Amino acid sequence: MRPIRLDMSGFTVFRDQTTVDFTDADYFALVGPTGSGKSTVLDAICFALYGQVPRWGGVRGIGNALAPSAVEARVRLVFESAGDRYVATRVIRRDGRGNVKTSGAGLQLMPPGFDVSKLDTGMDLEDLGEVLAGVPAEMDAAVLHAVGLPYEQFTSCVVLPQGQFADFLHAKPATRQQILINLLGLQMYEQVQVKAAERGKTAEAKLTVVDQSLAALEDATEEAVEEAAARLARMRELTADVEAAMPGLRAARAAEEGARSTRDTLDSELGLLSSVRTPQGLSEATGAVLAARDAAAKAAEAVHEAEEAEEKVRGELTAAGDPGSLRLALDRHTEWERLTEQEAWFAGKVSVAEVECRDARTSADLAESEHTGAQQLLEQARQDYRDAQQRDRATALRGHLTAGDNCPVCEQTVTVVPEVPRESAVRLAEAAGAAAREAAEQATARWQQRDAVARNLESDLERKRGQYEHHLTRLAEVRKTVQGLPGVEAIKQQLAEFGRLQGQLEDATAGVRSARDTLRSAQTSVRAAEEQQRSAWRKFDAVRDGLARFVPPPADRDDLAAAWHTLVDWARGEHATRSDRRAEAEAAVRAAQQSTAGAHSAIVALFTAAGVQPPAASPVDAESTLIRAAAVTAERAEAAWQRTVERLEQAREQQEQRMTLVQESRVAKSLAGHLRANNFERWLLEEALDMLVDGASRILRELTGGQYELMHDKGEFYVIDHHDAGLRRGVRTLSGGETFQASLALALALSEQLAGMSTTAASLESIVLDEGFGTLDAATLDVVAATLENLAARGDRMVGLVTHVHALAERVPVRFEVHKDARTAYVERVGL
Repeated sequence: MRPIRLDMSGFTVFRDQTTVDFTDADYFALVGPTGSGKSTVLDAICFALYGQVPRWGGVRGIGNALAPSAVEARVRLVFESAGDRYVATRVIRRDGRGNVKTSGAGLQLMPPGFDVSKLDTGMDLEDLGEVLAGVPAEMDAAVLHAVGLPYEQFTSCVVLPQGQFADFLHAKPATRQQILINLLGLQMYEQVQVKAAERGKTAEAKLTVVDQSLAALEDATEEAVEEAAARLARMRELTADVEAAMPGLRAARAAEEGARSTRDTLDSELGLLSSVRTPQGLSEATGAVLAARDAAAKAAEAVHEAEEAEEKVRGELTAAGDPGSLRLALDRHTEWERLTEQEAWFAGKVSVAEVECRDARTSADLAESEHTGAQQLLEQARQDYRDAQQRDRATALRGHLTAGDNCPVCEQTVTVVPEVPRESAVRLAEAAGAAAREAAEQATARWQQRDAVARNLESDLERKRGQYEHHLTRLAEVRKTVQGLPGVEAIKQQLAEFGRLQGQLEDATAGVRSARDTLRSAQTSVRAAEEQQRSAWRKFDAVRDGLARFVPPPADRDDLAAAWHTLVDWARGEHATRSDRRAEAEAAVRAAQQSTAGAHSAIVALFTAAGVQPPAASPVDAESTLIRAAAVTAERAEAAWQRTVERLEQAREQQEQRMTLVQESRVAKSLAGHLRANNFERWLLEEALDMLVDGASRILRELTGGQYELMHDKGEFYVIDHHDAGLRRGVRTLSGGETFQASLALALALSEQLAGMSTTAASLESIVLDEGFGTLDAATLDVVAATLENLAARGDRMVGLVTHVHALAERVPVRFEVHKDARTAYVERVGL
């Protein structure tokens, strides 16, 4: 794994957007004051990939990722691994309750040649390439596949944080062995063993299924195929014989159908002739028509007489005059009397209103005069108040005057100062003004009240005068209308006569309606009787038409009864003639049935002779049933033969498959048995550990001036102290500086030696050291610097340092200087 670009926002001390571009930084150093955020850059790399940081204490320390008072942190890492380029992104947020959770995570495989600078345009995750993981739950597996190392081993071999630099040196043999297995891809051999065992089990399971199939195909033999072929030939012969015998059966069936048709025809004719009978009530129907017609003629005469009587009364009523005009004239007389009586009442109301109106207007005029006088007194009081104000102002000046001084108003010399009045003129004027204002307001209120009363009475007088004038006009109009009209008594006599004639007319009209109802009832009876007679003739014609093929005798259309008697007698004679012919037809049917039964029995015998159960068939569909039964038998025999041939072929294929599975099972079991002992994997681990220790010993000798050399025994690490007669010491007995040198030697050896042996994506393409270079003396520090420079100079590894040592940082070509102000930390690249 080789970092290319790191973007941070809201992450711990990096509150603002910060980008660290590792492009072409094969050998770099992160430098800066203590607490500026150097180690935070490595924390961001680990967090982007694995969602946790070593010094946070696991995934529960995720709250440490947020900058103070920030609600969201974003980290994005672009890195290369095994020739592919990926981008890992993680976003965490603080919810309303203060809980910090991962809200988004993703891993994309970027397309070849993707320009990393496009990330500055704020591209969405979907635009960065193929999505390998889209939610936090998918990240662990996707990152492990891309990087090749789990979190614990990544922080032991690639990014070595503070406090964990010596983990690989002090790790237990089993843990160290697992790290090497992942680095070298040796788990592949374990996977091969598992796959081989699985293939062996799968082959055994398939073999069991094949044996079961072979047991089910035990009857699939060459003899069975021959037997099926012989039965197929017999069934085909049966089909041919049945088809050859069918013409005889068809001829017998046709003769039987002909005889049965002749018999059925005679039965139908006999039934039709026997149904001819004279209908009941034939004579009554003929007489009903005559009676109904006579009753209808009498009803028509009664209607004519009632209409004449009604017309006579209607003429008398017309001569009696218009009742509407008479009633209108009577109403005019009544209205004249009423208006005459109301004339004196209206005149009295107008006289009273005129008197009340004059009194009210006089009272209003008097109140208006009082109002005018009160207003004049009020105006005089106001003028007195203004004069009093001037006198009070002059009096106020007297208190400040002294004889011999100049007056502040006229600037003349004051010879004598007037005395000051004891009581203020303004207060006296205010009291007089208040009394005048009250009197004016009361006078105004009385005037307004009396004026309103006068106005209301004047309005009421005008309204009553208008009503009186309207009454007089209406009285004159009615007087002109009443002139020339008959008297009231004469009008009442004429209305009484009109009422009497109106009653007679209503009685005559009722008589006309009754006569017409009787006529309609008689006409309905005529139509019903005539329809009954026509129905009888239609029935006769229908019966006679049904016998037309027998040529019945002609009918008398004037006498319905005679026509029916002639037809019934003829039908009886025809029925007797056909009864004799029906007995002969029945005998012919029985003979034809026997012939058909014989032909059918002969065909059934063909089925029995062929060893086939004959089908149960009704006489109606015997022909089709027998042919279909023979064809179905042949088809089933052919299907059975075909199925037997296919089963024999399946048995042969199963035998071949069984041989293949037996061989595959043997090979898989043998391979799984060889790999189960782990001898090959153990040998590879020992070789890898030997190479690792040899490379680390060489680097450690250079770092310690030849004092120490590294070795291993049964998975444990030891150092050989050549300054102490080659004493072997456990690595846990080393001092802090010695432990750093041994751990650095192992880390560099891992980067140099094992990367070339790895067969998986877990190639150590970079190493970043965050540990105490400040504990080294000048000579050792020079050796460490030279060693790191040689490792970086090879060009196949990225080497990074986090250091406070100025002398070491000056020798690194690319430096990322980390600074921090009151708000945020930021990174500046210095060097190439």
